[in-house]
Amino acid sequence: MAASAADVDSHDGQNAGLQTAKDLFSGAVGGIAQVLIGQPFDIVKVRLQTSTQYSSALTAAASIYKHEGALAFYKGTLTPLLGIGACVSIQFGAFHSARRFLEQRRAATDKSFIPGVSNLGYGEYYAAGAFAGVANSVISGPIEHVRIRLQAQPHGAGRLYSGPWDCVRKLSQQAGGVLPGLYRGEVVTVLREAQAYGLWFLAFEWLMNADAARNKIDRKEIPSYKIALYGGLAGEALWLGSYPLDVVKSKMQTDGFGAGQKYKSMRDCFAQTFRAEGMRGFWKGIGPTLLRAMPVSAGTFAVVEMTMRAIN
Repeated sequence: MAASAADVDSHDGQNAGLQTAKDLFSGAVGGIAQVLIGQPFDIVKVRLQTSTQYSSALTAAASIYKHEGALAFYKGTLTPLLGIGACVSIQFGAFHSARRFLEQRRAATDKSFIPGVSNLGYGEYYAAGAFAGVANSVISGPIEHVRIRLQAQPHGAGRLYSGPWDCVRKLSQQAGGVLPGLYRGEVVTVLREAQAYGLWFLAFEWLMNADAARNKIDRKEIPSYKIALYGGLAGEALWLGSYPLDVVKSKMQTDGFGAGQKYKSMRDCFAQTFRAEGMRGFWKGIGPTLLRAMPVSAGTFAVVEMTMRAIN
């Protein structure tokens, strides 16, 4: 994983700026892999979250395939393909920058702590991951908003947007500006990103450190298949710990504008969802999401690791 490669580089005395650039590049490559693997699962998740017409993930997938064709599973892919690479790049770059900062702070007060060798506390890993999530939300908010609009729109004659740029234009017109149009639901997006990526990186670091300690090896010696496995398990932790926030985000980002707006705020969306559907309403679509999380997260960490090893 990028963290172990970064540790090796720090021992070699490489410039922190160069290492951050490597983290960013590796994350971008991992982000592209993430989109290509996860997009079909994601469209099913969004349809389940934002509609009541499907009784299950299988029903939703079958309906999409029957009425819209196989290519419908890649609706709205252009936006995330261009943007998620940047998002994952920011996630890994911000996480490792925050991790190095926390290591230096620990080393200043604890002489036995060796940056790049000693492990941080898991609260610190969570904090570094949450920082990465918040940094990422600036880009991920509007990107996911456009993607969700494209995924949730009707098929055929009822189509609302001809593509991502048309979606951006119409959202800006309806909301009275680019920022209010694109950043709908940004508060809950920030909360979701902080919680999700705090747990994502925390789970991965715990699994990697535990493996290294159990087998008495350096982290860089952990084989790629284990990195993929631990990355996949981290993906499960990410969604189990943040899914209700994601449901509210999806509902707000498919809501109307003006007289057609159903939810006045994040709090109102939580309240209306609970009144209408109970706690179950906050977990609609969790099945395909968890199925998606394992290969997507595994692929992301594995590709980041392979890219980092190649450029090092």
